[in-house]
Amino acid sequence: MGRVLAFDYGTKRTGMAVTDEGKLIAFPLRTEATHKLMQFLDGYLKENSVDLFVVGEPRRMDAGPTHSTKYVEQFVQSLEKRYKQIPVVRVDERFTSGMAKVAIRESGVKKTERMNKELVDTTSAVIILQSWIEANDIKSKNT
Repeated sequence: MGRVLAFDYGTKRTGMAVTDEGKLIAFPLRTEATHKLMQFLDGYLKENSVDLFVVGEPRRMDAGPTHSTKYVEQFVQSLEKRYKQIPVVRVDERFTSGMAKVAIRESGVKKTERMNKELVDTTSAVIILQSWIEANDIKSKNT
C-alpha cells in the first residue's frame, strides 16, 4: 500500500509532507528548491510507493484565484504528465501558512528557528495533507 504525498508549492521552495502507509497521519518530509523538485521526486518515487499527490491550491478569501494559482496549475500539469500513474487532487490551502506559523510557535520552537521559511513550508504541507485525510475520513475507511 502506498502513501499520499502533499505539496505546499512555491516558486522558490516547495514544502512536502507524506502519510504513513495506512494514510492516517501526515508527517513532514522536507522542503526542496522548486527547480530541483522533479529530480527529487524521481528519486523518491523509485524508493517509495505513492498512491496520490495532494497539492495545496491557493485561493483568495472569495475563493478566486491568487497570483500564485497559475504557477500551481503548471506544477499540477507537470505532475500529471510526468507521473501519469499517480492521481493529483487539490486542497484549498487558504490560511495554511498562518496556521503553520501558529503551530510552530505553540510547539515551543525558538524564535530564531521560527524564522526558517523551510519549516513553515513543510508544516504547511502537513496541514494541507492532514486536511485531506480528515476530509476523506480515512480512519473510518481503514477500520
